[in-house]
Formats: sequence, structure tokens, C-alpha cells
Amino acid sequence: MNLRDTLRRLLVRFYARRVEGHLDHEQVPKHVGVIMDGNRRWAKAAGSTTVMGHRAGAEKIEEFLGWCSETDVEVVTLWLLSTDNFDRPQEELGPLLGIIENVVSSLAADGRWRVHHVGTLDLLPSGMQSVLKEAQESTAHVDGILVNVAIGYGGRQEIADAVRSMIMDAADKGTSMEELAEHVDVDLIGKHLYTGAQPDPDLVIRTSGEQRLSGFMLWQTAHSEYYFCEVFWPAFRKVDFLRAMRDYAARHRRYGG
Repeated sequence: MNLRDTLRRLLVRFYARRVEGHLDHEQVPKHVGVIMDGNRRWAKAAGSTTVMGHRAGAEKIEEFLGWCSETDVEVVTLWLLSTDNFDRPQEELGPLLGIIENVVSSLAADGRWRVHHVGTLDLLPSGMQSVLKEAQESTAHVDGILVNVAIGYGGRQEIADAVRSMIMDAADKGTSMEELAEHVDVDLIGKHLYTGAQPDPDLVIRTSGEQRLSGFMLWQTAHSEYYFCEVFWPAFRKVDFLRAMRDYAARHRRYGG
């Protein structure tokens, strides 16, 4: 590492400490959603392989959760695999599934996080289904950040699954469709989402410069704040995270008022 890079790192570290020192923990978001975008482009820019990009992105996750813990965030939703990702070539999808399995196992073994899966289990290989169920069960007692791992997740699919669950629940209780129709409201549908009784995201961060949700938590983000960051996910730094927290704290959430 040359002198210029060393000085740049020291300046970034100093700036991060300064931002963190002025951060009001009473104003930080309690639920942060993350669209971790840019693994492949980061790998291409670094002259590396797509698999190495996904691995670098996976290695960033626990570091990110550590930053969240330091700033009193209570719930984090990580979008690890969308329903659209299943259309990728098998030579990329196969290793990616393995990397995600390792991420889930690592989060569960860490002991600091309570892991919860959001997504459609039926889309996933049986081995990954078992890993997710075990991670959820083994961390149910943990009094730490609730980490939603969105795997096999699509926003439209979640709403469809919620409606299906609501109808099946009514059928099990012997409720007629007419009676159900009379009682359907946003709260009832919300109870059947993957996130159930969890609070909606206050802030959604998307890396890589893309400015769209791509179907991420379509129902829950109706009143969320968004922060779009130019940095690719593997290169996302603590100073980038703190800037997002500072930006959120400076906003006045009006909820349509």
C-alpha cells in the first residue's frame, strides 16, 4: 500500500468517527432493509470472477450487522436471493446458493443474531431449506438484532402468498368467503406477510447506484425512506453506512401528511 492510499484510509476513518460522534441514536432507523447490489460489477472491475464477487459480498454481511448493532438498529432485512435470480446460468446459481447457505449457517453460529427467513421455501433446494429451518430454530432465543434473510424472495410473490395464506386460514376456521371479504383490510393482509408482526422498514439502502426497488418488500416499504449509494456492495464501508444513517436522521417523515 502506497502513502496516498494509507493517507486516504486514515482520512476516511477519521471522517467516519466524526460522523458517528454526531449521530443521534434516538433518530436512527429501527428496521433497515438492504438491497445488496453490485457483486458482479465489483468483481468485473477488480478483474475477478463472478463467484469471487459473491463471496466478497457475503463477507461484508457480518461487518454490516456489526455497524447496525453499534447504532441500535433492531431489525435488518438482507436481500440475498430474489425469485428472478433463479433465471441466472447454473454455473453462477449453483455456487451462489452454496455461498448463501454458508452465510446463513455463519449468522446462526455467531450467536448475536436472530435469523428469520423471508421468501418461498418451495423454490429452494431441500438442503437449503433444512439450513434455514435449523438457523431459525437455533437462534429463536437470541436477544439480538432480528436478521431477515430474504432468499427466494419476490415482493409480488410475497403478496400473493399472503393472500393465499389468508384464504387458507379462513377455510381452516370455517369462515366463508363472504365473511372473509367483509373483514379484509391492510392489517389482516399484513399479518400474513413473511414479516408478520415485524415493524416495517424505516430505511432501505440500495448499493451500486441503481435507483429502483426491484420488488423489494413492496407492501412494507410504502412509507420507507430510501438511500441509494453509488458504491458496489463488497466495497460498502462503515462511512457509507454512517452517511445513510445521518441522511435518514435529517429527514422529516410525514407519512403522507
